[in-house]
Amino acid sequence: MVNRNKLLLIEGDSTEGKLILEALVDPRASSFDVDWVRLLSDGLKRLGERKTGLVLLDLCLPDSEGIATFEKVFAAAPHIPILVLSRLNDESTANESLKRGAYDYLLKDHLDRYTLTRALRHVIERKRVEDVLFNEKERAQVTLNSIGDAVLSTDISGNVTYVNPVAESMTGWSRQEAVGRPFAEVFQIVEGSTHKPSRNPVDMAIAENKTMSLTPTCVLIRRDGLELAIEDSTAPIHDRFGKVTGAVIVFRDVSASRAMTIKMSHLAQHDSLTDLPNRVLLTDRLTQVISLARRTSEQLVVLFLDLDHFKNINDSLGHAIGDKLLQSVAQRLVACARHSDTVSRQGGDEFVVLLPQIAHVADAAVLAQKMMTALAAPHFIAGNELRINASIGISRYPNDGQDAENLLKSADTAMYYAKEKGRNNFQFFKADMTTRAVARQSLEGLLGRALERHEFVLHYQPKVDLQTGEITGIEALLRWLQPDRGLIPPPQFVPIAEESGLIVPIGRWVLREACTQLRAWLDVGLRRISVAVNLSGVEFRAKHFLEGVRTILEETRLEPRFLEFELTESVLMNHVEGSVSRLQALKALGVQLAVDDFGTGYSSLSYLRRFPIDALKLDQFFIHHITADPNEAAIISAVIDMGKKLKQRVIAEGVETREQRNFLQVHGCGEGQGYYFSHPMAAEECAKLLRTGIAKNRQ
Repeated sequence: MVNRNKLLLIEGDSTEGKLILEALVDPRASSFDVDWVRLLSDGLKRLGERKTGLVLLDLCLPDSEGIATFEKVFAAAPHIPILVLSRLNDESTANESLKRGAYDYLLKDHLDRYTLTRALRHVIERKRVEDVLFNEKERAQVTLNSIGDAVLSTDISGNVTYVNPVAESMTGWSRQEAVGRPFAEVFQIVEGSTHKPSRNPVDMAIAENKTMSLTPTCVLIRRDGLELAIEDSTAPIHDRFGKVTGAVIVFRDVSASRAMTIKMSHLAQHDSLTDLPNRVLLTDRLTQVISLARRTSEQLVVLFLDLDHFKNINDSLGHAIGDKLLQSVAQRLVACARHSDTVSRQGGDEFVVLLPQIAHVADAAVLAQKMMTALAAPHFIAGNELRINASIGISRYPNDGQDAENLLKSADTAMYYAKEKGRNNFQFFKADMTTRAVARQSLEGLLGRALERHEFVLHYQPKVDLQTGEITGIEALLRWLQPDRGLIPPPQFVPIAEESGLIVPIGRWVLREACTQLRAWLDVGLRRISVAVNLSGVEFRAKHFLEGVRTILEETRLEPRFLEFELTESVLMNHVEGSVSRLQALKALGVQLAVDDFGTGYSSLSYLRRFPIDALKLDQFFIHHITADPNEAAIISAVIDMGKKLKQRVIAEGVETREQRNFLQVHGCGEGQGYYFSHPMAAEECAKLLRTGIAKNRQ
C-alpha cells in the first residue's frame, strides 16, 4: 500500500543528499519516511516495490543524465508525483520535465529546509486533491455510463461535449462522432402528432437559464431514421461563479410505456371482444355530438340493437361459439354504417349505433332495415350455420331526449317494444312506450315470484281426428293467474320469461304438471292419449334438458310415447346440426316430436327430412284464409300432401268454422285443433271431455 509520506530521494551527490536528508528528518518539521538511493537503477527497483508516495529526483545521476532520467522514472511510476531537482544552469531541462508530467522543480542553488518541505507539502496536497477529483470524476463517469437514462451535454455554443453509452444507442451517434458537433445535428426531435420540428431544449435551457422539458408527445429520430418516443429534462450548467457554460439533457426511451398507455387507453374505451367502442366511449361521443347538434340545430339518431334468442346459441353451443358470432355481428354492423357513425357494443348481445348529423329520420329506418337484413344471412362459425335476428329501437335528438342518458334510455325502450311486436323488427320511440316499459319491468318482477307462489296453471285443448271425431291428444297450455292482475295471457309474459331465463324452471314445472295430470287420467281409465307440451328454444338448448325430461318421465311413471314436444321452425333452424342431434336424443327416449306453427319459418324440405319429426302443425294463419283465398288453400293442400309423403301426421291449428273443418277433411288432413272443437279448459273440464268425447255436431 502506498504511503503518501514515503519519499524516494534519487540523488547521486552525497553531500547534497545528506543536506536534503537532514532537512527532511528535522524533528521540528513534519517528518517524511525517506528512502535515499544514488543510482537511477536502484531508484527504479524501489519504484517497482510500489511503496513510494513521492519522488524527489535529481536529473544528473551517475548512471543517467538529463530529460531521459525523468522519462525513465515517469514510465516506471506515472501515477506518483515527481519533484525534479535542478541547477540554475539546467533550468530548461527542468521546464521540459514539467511538460512531460513532473509536478514541479526546485533549484538546488536556492534550496533550504523551508522551501523544500513547503514544496513537498504542496505536491502531496496537490496529489491528494487530484486523486479526490479523479475519483469523483471516475465515479460520475461510471454512473453516467451505467445508468439506464441517456445523457448528453453541450458547451455554451450548443456543441456536444459528452455522450454516454445509452445516448449513443438512442441517437445512433458514437461519442467520438458526436463530440464537437451541433446538438441539433445529433439530437433530432419532432412533434409526434405532426412531425414538425420541436424547439431545441438545450437552446431554451441556456437562454432561459432554467430546467426545461420537451412536450409529452416528442419523438427522437435516430440517425438511421428509427423513431423513439422520449421524455427528457434539460438543465443549464454553471461555472463556479454561476455563469451558464452549457447544458445537459437527460432523456429516456418511453416508446414501450407510451405504447402501453395508448393500449390501456384503447382498452378502457373499447370492447375487448369486438374492438368496438364501449359504453364509456359511446357516451363521450354521444355527449359531444349532442353539444354540436345543439349549436347547429341538427338532428342525430341512436339505434339500440339487441340480438333475438342469442342466449339459445350461447347456452347450447358454448361461449366460444357465441363470442365468434358476436364478432361476426360486429363486423356486419360496421360494414353497414357510415364512416361518421359509431357502432358500439354495450355488453352481452346489445349494440348501439350513433348516427350524427342525419338529414332525414327516414334514413335511420333504411339503415336499421339494412342491418337486420345483413344479420339475418347465415353466419358460418366453426362448422355451424347460425342464424340470428335483431330487434332495434330508434330514438332521435332532440325529440326523444336532451342528453346521452335519456337518448339511450329511449332507444332501449323502443327496442323492447320491437321485441314485444314479435322481434326481428325496428321501432321508433314514442312517449307512451315509457309507460309500457315500466309496466313490463313490473311484470318481470312479479314473474320472478310467480312459480314459488304457485300462480301458474295449465289448461288443456284437445286435438281431434278429422275423419272420426275422436280425441287423439291434448295440448297443455300455460296460464298465469296473478292475484292482483287476474289471468295474464302468455304473449305478455312468455317472451319476458325467455329473455330472463325463467322459462327453464317454468318449462320444467309445465312438463312435470302435464305428465302428472295425464298419468292420473290414465290411472282412472280415461282415453289413452298423448299430451303435447310447447318447448322454447331456451329450454331445448338448456344444458341438462334431456336429463330433466328423463327424470320427470320416470318420477311421474309416464311412458315416453304419451309425451309430445312441439317446437317452432325458428327454434329448429337456429342451429340445424345441434337441433338434429338433440331431436335424435329425444326420439331415442321414445317421445313424439311436432313442428309447431309450420309455414311461418324458413325451413325447407331437405331440412325436414333430416329432422326425426312425427307431426306438422299448420299455422292458424293459413287455416283462417283457406275458404277465402285460393292461394292459401293451395298451400294447405300441398303441405298435407308433403306430410303424407314424409309419413308425418298433419295437424291443423286454429280451426274455428265448419267450412274450415270440411276443407281439411276433403283434403285429407289428419287432425284438427281449435275453438270449433273446444276452447282450452281447466283439468277438471278436460277430464269430463275425455269421458264424453267431442259433441256429434262438432265432429
